[in-house]
Amino acid sequence: MSIFPQDASRPYAVALAELLVRTGAVRTQTWEQAFASVPRHVLVPSWYEQETHARGIAVWRRRGAADESGLADVYRDVTLVTGLDPATAQQVDEDAWTGVATSSSTIPSLMAGMLEDLDIQDGHRVMEIGTGTGYNAALLSARLGEEFVHSMDIDQQLVDLAQKRLDSIGYQPQLLSGDGTQGWPDGGPFDRIMATCSVSSVPAAWVEQLRPGGVLLTDVALGIEGGLVRLSPGSDGEARGFFTTNTGRFMAARSRARTYQAQDRPERAPAARSRPSTLTANAIQAHYPLRLALAFQMPGTELVYYVDDTEGMSIQLQRDDGSWARVPIAGTSGLVTFGGDEGLWKQAEEAWAWWNHADRPAQDRFGYVREPDGSAYVWYLPDGSRWSLTG
Repeated sequence: MSIFPQDASRPYAVALAELLVRTGAVRTQTWEQAFASVPRHVLVPSWYEQETHARGIAVWRRRGAADESGLADVYRDVTLVTGLDPATAQQVDEDAWTGVATSSSTIPSLMAGMLEDLDIQDGHRVMEIGTGTGYNAALLSARLGEEFVHSMDIDQQLVDLAQKRLDSIGYQPQLLSGDGTQGWPDGGPFDRIMATCSVSSVPAAWVEQLRPGGVLLTDVALGIEGGLVRLSPGSDGEARGFFTTNTGRFMAARSRARTYQAQDRPERAPAARSRPSTLTANAIQAHYPLRLALAFQMPGTELVYYVDDTEGMSIQLQRDDGSWARVPIAGTSGLVTFGGDEGLWKQAEEAWAWWNHADRPAQDRFGYVREPDGSAYVWYLPDGSRWSLTG
């Protein structure tokens, strides 16, 4: 696929940088200059956008930066999906597929917020987990110089392609294919580590490879919800910090290069009964900090969307023991239906009551600690209320 030359893209890159400044995602001139100078269309010459196919199914339609319209689209402040899981992808016409997304170029405003939160200074050595397209590695190289930038990805093909495209725009950061959760072999210590993938717990290797006073920024998946935490190392493998004001989420770290490992799902308990509830699907959908509070107080529980012919779409909380509870999205009343342990939804109602009693705190009012043994807990900063994240 042919792409426009870098000179043609310059006005679009500058416009994106100016937009990020206006929205507050970019707060410093150095990052404004980086976003204005890096040609995103070279690193993301094609991507997938979701649409409804003529057959009535959701598909990923391939797009590209081969014309003026495509060039403008690649510099939008949106996430661009760049890879599909081959185990689930099925081609439905010449340039459309079904399937699960496995790789993307993250929405620039989220990347900008994360880069600003890292407080990167001249001379800092940075490790990025999740090379993807190489766009973030290019931004880091523009800010720091390529010699200070290290980036890892599980997918050798992605790394090779990113290296080729980075070379073409004059950047040669150090790239490596491997399991990023194990850190960079013999590469530490680093001043900053950022992960553009989610993990259920903070890997020990990341904490071990941080310099004293360093900063780690990652998305921690907690079942019902998750979020970005900014941590610094303490003694004996502890890392301590807080949830950031940024609310973006990332695809899960993979143990395989091109696909996600299939999950074993338990058989769900039969429906027992229904009852009214003060907690509605609308409340859960509308309030990100509430979903975090649910996750803190209900470890080992996940949130899924459930669809059937009578209820339509519902929000369902479920556990590995087969218990579940769901409330329909349609309407504003809370009628919860159970299967298995009725206490599952009672826990959710208690978390809802706590969050309201605490005046609905935002996510940055919660701290996060990764302890030396790998376990973790969160605490509510104003009063020290604490919840273990071990299910």
